[in-house]
Amino acid sequence: MSLKFFDKLSQNFIELLNDKDDYNVIIEVENKKSFTAHSNVLKCRSPSFRKELENITPDENNIKTIIKSDISNEIFEEILNYIYGGIIDLEYAETRFIFDLMMTSNEFELEELTKNLEILLIETKLAKELETFLIETESSWLMTNFSLVYHSIFSRINFEDLQLFCNDIATKYPTLIFDAEDFPSFQESVLISFLERDDLQMEEIKIWEYIIEWGIAQNPTLPENLNEWVKENFTALQITLKQCLPLIRYFHISSTDMWNKLKPYKKILDKKLWEDLKQYFLAPGQPIESFILPPRTAHAAESFSVIITNEHIAEISSWIDHSFITYSLINIPYKFKLIFRGSINGFEPQKFWSKCHGYSNTVVIMKVKETDEILGGYNPLTWDANSIKNTWKVTNDSFIFSLKTGKIQNSILSRVKNPQIAIGNAGKDLQKICGPYFGNHLYMNSPNSNFTSDDSCICTDCGHYEFPIRTTKDRFSIVDYEVFEIIKKNS
Repeated sequence: MSLKFFDKLSQNFIELLNDKDDYNVIIEVENKKSFTAHSNVLKCRSPSFRKELENITPDENNIKTIIKSDISNEIFEEILNYIYGGIIDLEYAETRFIFDLMMTSNEFELEELTKNLEILLIETKLAKELETFLIETESSWLMTNFSLVYHSIFSRINFEDLQLFCNDIATKYPTLIFDAEDFPSFQESVLISFLERDDLQMEEIKIWEYIIEWGIAQNPTLPENLNEWVKENFTALQITLKQCLPLIRYFHISSTDMWNKLKPYKKILDKKLWEDLKQYFLAPGQPIESFILPPRTAHAAESFSVIITNEHIAEISSWIDHSFITYSLINIPYKFKLIFRGSINGFEPQKFWSKCHGYSNTVVIMKVKETDEILGGYNPLTWDANSIKNTWKVTNDSFIFSLKTGKIQNSILSRVKNPQIAIGNAGKDLQKICGPYFGNHLYMNSPNSNFTSDDSCICTDCGHYEFPIRTTKDRFSIVDYEVFEIIKKNS
């Protein structure tokens, strides 16, 4: 029989920590604040401290100094309380503090504390708060730090549960990873963990483009101009992406994107795969030998959009509500219900009127041909296919916009300036050539009755809206467009 008296033992060790007479270690943390400790205790409790102390030469007073300037005073105080007394006080701790404490605990190889903090974050109500911390923070902070948080978690094998948790977040909002400043420095294992996910909510061609970007970043000597690449350059990229390339869902990329975006890099693909891809699109009924991965589940069912992202939806939603702050990704008050997509429903102007008749509170999204531009407009009023003649509808709440993309740094919002000429509704006779009109500033038009076949869509400056939303030539055609009904959540 054994009797255990841990409470008294813990109390005695905390008293030892507070005893300033016999210490032989000084630890300097944030702002050069110093903590004193005892080497035997540190080495016994922390493998990390053991290794570090063995490599430090003491000063003339037999004191060893450790510098940890990246750790806050409050975090390190809790670390010492755990090391000496096995006590952590988290009664009033915020989720961010617990997360930082867990990361620091892992750094010092305090396995017991690290695992229990991870369990606390994942298996309690704090999991939702952690998600909020990781997503709902200011977007500028997110784009700089979320990938660093994810990267740190992923590099630590004892954070398996938290890796899965963060993977779930990142698959819903993949641009938090792919658009991060340090994306090129990500470990290959991180990218593979994403590519293996069936629920990664991103177009396959976008995934391909990001992977190519990452691969090129690993080979900084590659020529910037692809036309200058020689065989050795393609071979270097192929070797770098050896583990990633088999995970791309090639057969779920459109023929247009295959030709425009895969073909320039076809030399890094297996020759048989490239031949099978060409055959798949030219003679789809013929058997192929290449293995076809299933579509990602986010796209197996009809995707909410092939043009815009969740970040775009958050931005448009904030404009609808005249909010000066863009909504966070988990706090968007509207649902965007797809009611029309050109590549599904057709590009004839009449198809727009037939499908969108009777809908109000709609957003029209256009993807401009041969550019990276995404244009659009919001109409709070109702589209009317039964109108006999052309009419202007009056509203103070419509707006047009250009959205930021990979090549375009900032979105542009232009609100209606002349509410009497805000929304144009084509009469029956003109619905075969005219689509939605947002004043005479932005409208879809096609004498050929196909928005993709002629440069007759218009974006100009005529005083009906505040200012133009694009700086290139006025006329354009599109590669696709979508119309969404905007529905207030919980209504």
